[in-house]
Amino acid sequence: MSVFEQQVPGIGRLHLRRASLPEDAPILHAWVSREHARYWGMLGQSLEQVAAAYADIAQQADVYLGYRDAAPAFLVELYEPARAAVAEHYAVRAGDRGMHLLLAPAEQPVSGFSWAVMQTVLEFCFADGRTERVVVEPDIQNSKIHALNRRAGFRYQKVIQLGSKTAHLAFCTRADYQAASAGQSLAGAAAPPVDPIEHLQAEHWSVVNRELVRKAIAELAHELVLEPRRQRGGEWSEYVLAADLPEIEYRFRARLLLLDQWDIAASSLEKTERGQPAALDAARFILEFRERLGLDAGVLPVYLEEIASTLYAAAFKRAHQRLSAADLVHAPFQELEAAMTEGHPSFIANSGRVGFDAADYQAYAPEAAAPIRLVWLAAQRRCTEFTSLGSLSYQQLLHEELGASTLQAFEAELRRQGLEPSEYLFLPVHPWQWFNRLALAFAAEIAARDLVCLGYGSDEYQAQQSIRTLFNRSQPHKRYVKLALSVLNMGFMRGLSPDYMRATPAINEWIDELIRGDAFFSDHGFGILREVAGIGYRSRSYELAAPQGSPYRKMLAALWRESPLPKLAAGQRLMTMAALLHRDRDGVALLPQLILASGVGIDAWLDRYLGCYLAPLVHCFYRYDLAFMPHGENVILVLEQNLPVRVFLKDIAEEAAILDGSRALPPQVQRLAVSVPEHVKLLSIFSDVFDGILRYVAQILLEQAGYVEARFWQRVAECLLQYRDGQPALRAKLARYDLFAPSFPRSCLNRLQLANNQQMIDLSDPAKNLRFAGSLPNPVAAHFRQPSTGVSSTAE
Repeated sequence: MSVFEQQVPGIGRLHLRRASLPEDAPILHAWVSREHARYWGMLGQSLEQVAAAYADIAQQADVYLGYRDAAPAFLVELYEPARAAVAEHYAVRAGDRGMHLLLAPAEQPVSGFSWAVMQTVLEFCFADGRTERVVVEPDIQNSKIHALNRRAGFRYQKVIQLGSKTAHLAFCTRADYQAASAGQSLAGAAAPPVDPIEHLQAEHWSVVNRELVRKAIAELAHELVLEPRRQRGGEWSEYVLAADLPEIEYRFRARLLLLDQWDIAASSLEKTERGQPAALDAARFILEFRERLGLDAGVLPVYLEEIASTLYAAAFKRAHQRLSAADLVHAPFQELEAAMTEGHPSFIANSGRVGFDAADYQAYAPEAAAPIRLVWLAAQRRCTEFTSLGSLSYQQLLHEELGASTLQAFEAELRRQGLEPSEYLFLPVHPWQWFNRLALAFAAEIAARDLVCLGYGSDEYQAQQSIRTLFNRSQPHKRYVKLALSVLNMGFMRGLSPDYMRATPAINEWIDELIRGDAFFSDHGFGILREVAGIGYRSRSYELAAPQGSPYRKMLAALWRESPLPKLAAGQRLMTMAALLHRDRDGVALLPQLILASGVGIDAWLDRYLGCYLAPLVHCFYRYDLAFMPHGENVILVLEQNLPVRVFLKDIAEEAAILDGSRALPPQVQRLAVSVPEHVKLLSIFSDVFDGILRYVAQILLEQAGYVEARFWQRVAECLLQYRDGQPALRAKLARYDLFAPSFPRSCLNRLQLANNQQMIDLSDPAKNLRFAGSLPNPVAAHFRQPSTGVSSTAE
């Protein structure tokens, strides 16, 4: 007898009945003993064992069989959390109901079936007026159920240990589920107001403030903004740093590594105020050193807000992301992406996101890993420009991204409003951008039907570390989408320019052809993820009112970028390069764990990594005057048996440059050519790679693997020397721009942000705003050797 049922269009009648034991044991055994249900913990058990297990489960939980029409199709267990082991991990509330859900293995998968089952089960749960919140604790490796849970409105709180199972603890209130079912933001107004601040606990707050103050001292000392005074000691010395404000001092133990890297022992960091111990507070630290930081009245409050947001994000990560470094070695690509702590390690305020409120954070921040559905608009063709690779038409792109049924629905909506679909182009927008900027700022265009809101797309996406780039979770082989997002983050308003969109596909096509045409890149496993299409809407009002480069001219544009997944060979997987700098909540770094899992030594692992990453970037510079922004968020590693075998570079059109303003280029590619002073050109390697990435890799390996710094930089030097010896035609240019020079200009990123946190750099003239402070000793200089005899000296 059914206890609950509903008819689902396109699926059929879904209904539940209470399980009857032992009669239903064969059905349960057929499901839970198979690989499909490995997270159920009964893999390979006999019928008798399963029957006995469910006899025990039925004493503690309500067990239901779910049917699709007449066929058994899913299993539901509902329990009281207060009487279960999960109660040890959170404060149980009245109205909590625990839930386990298992879908039977399907011979012929039915599109939308999983979501229909989830909706049916939650409708059943909330039909009981006593249920206010559903609690789940799925295995952390069960990525399919995580996606389904998040789509249904579950909020992931933390990772817990239940016996031998490492699980996510997540909650879904009645309001969360109703908002999710309606396609609204899962962190909208219906959410309990305490949810966005649950992670702001004293235990987390003190840790993240200590870490951010430690980082601020280390990076500002590296940039010579602050100069700690050495008191005593050997390799590890004691230092004191006096603030601008009187009677405030910071004391700590540190050692100075190569590249003037300050390795500060976080546990040793202490602050005194008038001789008395004081709490470490990152915002107060900024105020205490305001004069030396050069923060004017316009920059200071915004910078403090970015510091507060960075601390908020760090506390969230500490509270919610409890996967160890060892766990992350084998984690799926998107789980890794959401777990990262150091996308931009040099910046102190690196998670500003000014514009997001606390609910937006849980809905759209990369570390929240919440599902995001895009809002789609129809834009009048006369105001809109679409460009793509020569082989990709607008119609093909939209059919591949939206599918025929969604396209037909969007066209029908236009006709319903008396509009002709052929007069419009469809473009996606970030839901935050729609609700917070476009619906208001473009009100006139909306009223005139130059812009028409079509509703949500069906696919679910996940924010990447760069915030405005979204990965398709529903269909991972589909393209990334990069969207305008008017949020201030790390020195830039993260808009997207229609002007840039016009040339983006042509630039990507040109660079891709260049890379594909050079055997060096293929030999070293180097490639790009092409931005295959772009679309931008031009508001006549804002274009007349705002100067070139203004955020008001960057509010409505999008691009599509290739996914790396279709490019993988069998046995390969992906890892963001930011993972090489990641440390878990216990301070354990992922990189040494990854090298250990590869089964090769550190030397061999580094040689493979540098061959895939550094050597191609050096070749780009010397052969083509081509430079990228190759930081951790922009590089995706391809691993095979935990060894790097390839690298994909992304964010091409906005962050690539030809460092020769006089070079003749195709018209659509001409914007890449920039005039840069000679002494600045090689900073694309020295600053962006040596100082921006490799000094942190060297520090991690020294700290946690005992790998001597000199040996690390010797491996880097060997990579460069092998490149030099293999490129006799470039001998003159290699001598002109010497990678083994004794020193190079110290380019200071935090000085840039402290001077202007609205727009650090003019992308059309990237060298104009750079801030320098003396020079840095080149760590590879000591490992230079002359070319072997017999090498041709043919000049380029």
